Amino acid sequence: MWSVGCRSFREMAERKRSVMREEELFSVLEEHGQAHVIEAYKKLDDAGKEKLAAQVERIDWSIVDMAKQENTAQERGKLEPLSALEVSEIEKDKTKYEEIGLDAIRAGKVGAVLLAGGQGTRLGSDGPKGKYNIGLTKDVYIFERLIRNLFDVTDKAGCYVPLYVMTSDKNNDETIAFFEEKAYFGYPKDFVKFFKQEMAPSVDFDGKLYMEAADSLSLSPNGNGGWFYSMAVTGVLKDVKARGVEWLNIFAVDNVLQRIADPVFVGATLDSGCVSGAKVVRKADPQEKIGVLCLEDGRPSIVEYYEMTDEIINSREADGELSYNFGVILNYLFRVDQLEEIMSQKMPVHVVEKKIPYIDGNGELVKPETPNGYKFELLVLDMIHMFDDCLSYEVVRDHEFAPIKNKTGVDSVESARALLQKNGVEL
Repeated sequence: MWSVGCRSFREMAERKRSVMREEELFSVLEEHGQAHVIEAYKKLDDAGKEKLAAQVERIDWSIVDMAKQENTAQERGKLEPLSALEVSEIEKDKTKYEEIGLDAIRAGKVGAVLLAGGQGTRLGSDGPKGKYNIGLTKDVYIFERLIRNLFDVTDKAGCYVPLYVMTSDKNNDETIAFFEEKAYFGYPKDFVKFFKQEMAPSVDFDGKLYMEAADSLSLSPNGNGGWFYSMAVTGVLKDVKARGVEWLNIFAVDNVLQRIADPVFVGATLDSGCVSGAKVVRKADPQEKIGVLCLEDGRPSIVEYYEMTDEIINSREADGELSYNFGVILNYLFRVDQLEEIMSQKMPVHVVEKKIPYIDGNGELVKPETPNGYKFELLVLDMIHMFDDCLSYEVVRDHEFAPIKNKTGVDSVESARALLQKNGVEL
């Protein structure tokens, strides 16, 4: 995996959505060596041509062209440990932090963003991951558990927190229909807004665009780091501003124990004066596959487990604790005005080898057994490094960290069920 700078959020958000004229379309595709897309286009009816042209018009070619560049590792700056506000310290000032956070929530300054664009494929489900039923004696859906966690906060605050749900092209309609079917799990509909994540094209190792249908490019969500840009281009950011929301708590769909819009976390971040905050857990062991919050060239940063050298992994402080001891759980708090600031900056794009289904020249669907191309992703962890500071906020992993990545084994449906039951949740 490697990364380079891409277009700024603002530049991308301001792109016109008009469909290209045919002459312009052909010129762009020829310039970038995509003659096969032109041939596919010519075989389509008017509706198909319009659909394909609209997809091509959205392409950021500076990203696609990365596939033709030499694959090199991303260089990291000087890494140093970043201390965390530890559980023992939080407990001492919990009442103060909670009141600060509740005041902010009651003033309408806090919103929540659920990153729910993924499918439950690894769990054996074709639907949105949040629809997955983790119940044993009754139906208990992932979405339902997250809403219940949010209710724990709103019941105490005596008011509702705006919830923004990021979906994708692949699961948007099904996600909305599910929320409607379940009456939003009791949460007021007026406080829930859905928006679709932007999509990025997939290419082969030579940079040729893959087609997933006769009238469609192979597209996939552009990574969890594209969430704020997607809020901007879909118009949902206008709702954030209109409501007077100043802080956004973003969280992943797959952690069923996490607290959302946690007033203690909000209050501690506000009290610290930092413009962002990250919930972290103490590593279970040095080799745990989890990204670590640290300093890079004096700024907050996240280093993924596969980027860490043995020296970093095993480094210890004088008291014997791991130097790089706090792993992130994809639960962050960002100040909205600072998010708008970084919209004018550039985020790195991560180029990842993937197995990409596609249609061949005969119109037949091919499902490769090995990686056959690249997908392009923006990652939220890169956003952290764009801020001047970040509060590292420790939570007890058995109380707030039950990720569902797999059906069985580590970070699985089984392990999440056990942790939920340990915390008194009936399944």
